Amino acid sequence: MDTPELWQFTSSHFNEKARWALDFKHVPHIRHSLIPGFHVPVVKRMTGKTHVPVLKLNGIAISDSSKIIDALERAYPEPALYPADPEQRRRALELEDFFDEELGPYIRRWVFHVILPYPKFVRAAFVSHASPAAQLAQRAMSPLIGAVMRRQMEINPATAEVARAKTIAAMDRLERELQPSGYLVGDSFTVADLTAAALLSPLVRPPEFPYKAATPLPEPFAKIIDSLSTHAAFQWTLETYRKHRGESAEVATEASVSRTRADASRTATTAR
Repeated sequence: MDTPELWQFTSSHFNEKARWALDFKHVPHIRHSLIPGFHVPVVKRMTGKTHVPVLKLNGIAISDSSKIIDALERAYPEPALYPADPEQRRRALELEDFFDEELGPYIRRWVFHVILPYPKFVRAAFVSHASPAAQLAQRAMSPLIGAVMRRQMEINPATAEVARAKTIAAMDRLERELQPSGYLVGDSFTVADLTAAALLSPLVRPPEFPYKAATPLPEPFAKIIDSLSTHAAFQWTLETYRKHRGESAEVATEASVSRTRADASRTATTAR
């Protein structure tokens, strides 16, 4: 079996969901960290789509974090993220879908509305892994990329306010769903917990998150985080990361390093 390969954005919450599943299952894998905007031709060649994460598993490119976890459950069943009990499994998958649909897109829209006016912070979060040439190219293109993101994700003050309300509503739902065990389903960590915590990570910013922006938070973003820091879902996310995020299962190979350098070179060329 070939080593699985993950194409990702470093700071994206849906990418963190797939990455966490690989790490939780201790699946050695190669990561290819792409630059938002410049990732499109790379990903489109593999899937015909433009979004990440993409996992190449047994020669098949799988797009969408939920489909990735489903494939990992079949290929690497232990430790399990799907409960063995049919009713608990149904419930865990239902909650995964709820947070995918009712939290993921909205927290992304809200956070980007707040941070896009601070391109230095955005670069630190999404491009710090890249070569100096690639970082320079992204910096030159950042106004255009920001405009495209606002249009594609429908980011504006009105939609951001809806997104804020939806995010807090999802956090309230999480608090209501918590079992006496501290988990969302049954007495153990499942795909429901992983999904909720990963999708809240852009707001909670747990210390165990594997990629950290080496620049101060924009003041408006820091104030939002502070205002929600006492919410039960916020504190639960911190605790869930502490208990279950674990160590990275990423493996580096000379081929992956060379490919990353080549991708960075193509990015710089494209930007020119």
